[in-house]
Amino acid sequence: MADEATRKTVSEIPLLKTNSGPRDKELWVQRLREEYLALIKYVENNKAADNDWFRLESNKEGTRWFGKCWYIHELLKYEFDMEFDIPVTYPATAPEVAIPELDGKTAKMYRGGKICLTDHFKPLWARNVPKFGLAHLMALGLGPWLAVEIPDLISKGIIQHKEQQSS
Repeated sequence: MADEATRKTVSEIPLLKTNSGPRDKELWVQRLREEYLALIKYVENNKAADNDWFRLESNKEGTRWFGKCWYIHELLKYEFDMEFDIPVTYPATAPEVAIPELDGKTAKMYRGGKICLTDHFKPLWARNVPKFGLAHLMALGLGPWLAVEIPDLISKGIIQHKEQQSS
């Protein structure tokens, strides 16, 4: 079950209304508008709470997303490129977020650097179609994954801070 802080964060992300994916051209434009508004609100809320941790942008069609995410551990910022495609069956199917540079470094990842969200996030997404969108994917999928996996990878010496790598 989610903690109170997570519940509060998620409750402040606007729910989406349009049940449309990339194949439905006209409604997809409306869905994308809702996605961007929700993402903007989530980022604004994060900045206000001093919890800014990702940047995200898309191709013109809104079907391919990419950006950076970061995690602060012991006052050091660990930054990663991330990417995902919108599934053809979206929003019924959640996107699979990939962090390519971490590919093969943790068991909680699939080939190509796709993070494992199967056990915890995907059932939650399925119960909330079409209300959940990309902001929810970040808040309830990638964010918690980073919070668990990055400290573990650091403690095992699997990843190092960029400044420590060069010395």
